[in-house]
Amino acid sequence: MYAVIQTGGKQYRVEEGTTLKIEKLELGEGDSVEFDKVLMIQSGDSVQVGLPFIEGGKVTATVMSQGRHKKIKIVKFRRRKHHMKHMGHRQYYTEVQITGISA
Repeated sequence: MYAVIQTGGKQYRVEEGTTLKIEKLELGEGDSVEFDKVLMIQSGDSVQVGLPFIEGGKVTATVMSQGRHKKIKIVKFRRRKHHMKHMGHRQYYTEVQITGISA
C-alpha cells in the first residue's frame, strides 16, 4: 500500500515506514503530523485517485528530526568584466517517518 501526498509545494510517494525529508514544518521532534492533501492511494489492485484530493484520505507521520541540507554553491561570473560573485544556500528540512495511511 502506498500513497501520493502533497506538502511544501512538492509531491511524494510514501509507504508505511518510509523516512523522507520535506520542507520545514514548525514542529518538535517526536510530534505527530497529519497530511490531508492525499492525491492517490493504491492498495492491492484498487487505486483511488482524487480530484484533486481524496475525501477523508490522510497520512500520519512522526517528526524524527529538524536540520539543514548540504550547502548549494552559487557562482555568478561575467567574463572580461572583472566581476565574480560567490553565494551559498542551505535549505531547512524536517525529517518524518510515515506511520499510517488511511482512505
